[in-house]
Amino acid sequence: MGTLDNLVSRQIDYLGLRTELPLAATYFPLGFRAEISTNSRDVLAAAEESWRDQTPRFPCEPLRLRVLVHPEGPLAASPVHRMQGHLYSVIADPLNFAHVDAASQFAFVEVSQATASDHVWLRWFFTESLVYMMLAQRYVAAAHAACVARNGAGVLLCGASGAGKSTLSYACARAGWTFVTDDCTFLLADSDDRIAIGKPRQARFRLDSPELFPELAGYGARVRPTGKVGIEVPVAELPAIRTADTVPIARVVLLERGPGALPERSVATVQELLRDLRAAPRVGVAGLTVVVRELRRLAEGG
Repeated sequence: MGTLDNLVSRQIDYLGLRTELPLAATYFPLGFRAEISTNSRDVLAAAEESWRDQTPRFPCEPLRLRVLVHPEGPLAASPVHRMQGHLYSVIADPLNFAHVDAASQFAFVEVSQATASDHVWLRWFFTESLVYMMLAQRYVAAAHAACVARNGAGVLLCGASGAGKSTLSYACARAGWTFVTDDCTFLLADSDDRIAIGKPRQARFRLDSPELFPELAGYGARVRPTGKVGIEVPVAELPAIRTADTVPIARVVLLERGPGALPERSVATVQELLRDLRAAPRVGVAGLTVVVRELRRLAEGG
């Protein structure tokens, strides 16, 4: 019997089922509850950077993440993504991968210490992306749009990459509007109030943005996990910028940039645009209230 006990005690946990994850914390990304257990303080530090100021706003079954960090292994390369039914996989290499059960809102993640130590990398490819993916299966819909608000009414700024969403949303915020998000807006599912949920704590800018906004000159550029180079700034460090996590959507604006057009124009042009938006009437279109403005002036100089 003693020999059998000895054998059992020395069993190798090949599947990781009994791996102890002694650190745990609860966060509220976009206002929904997420519970993380891990063996790494880096994982919780990265989660703090993402969601430390967010509070519970919406009822939900808790999202659960188990994140195991290995001491060995490389920094994760850009992973591949696969989904079959309710099972979703993110795989960079044998020591950097994740699997999600969207039906039960559960994910387990294994990453190297090199990946865990790079919080931007960890958040971009694993913790943030997995949490938002799970939320999008049940509670929210993600839209490639910036969002600002005036007098409590939200305006979605939609457009392709490079259309000027981040620049315009920050210009609005500098002009006294409320900043909600600069690139991705989450729409609350099944809401008659057309609620937009943002991520107003970070703002991302193009490298030439300090030419329009001198206060950004002191922030260094960084290569993002996508390979793009840009400036990332904590919004709390920007002077006199009001923020909100949620707003009801009143309007949707479509931004277009014509071929051969100059990049972002002057702040004065944006200010003229803001006056137009402020005066624009509301027009009801199929659920959302939509106003399509002539924002081509940003590209055409009109």
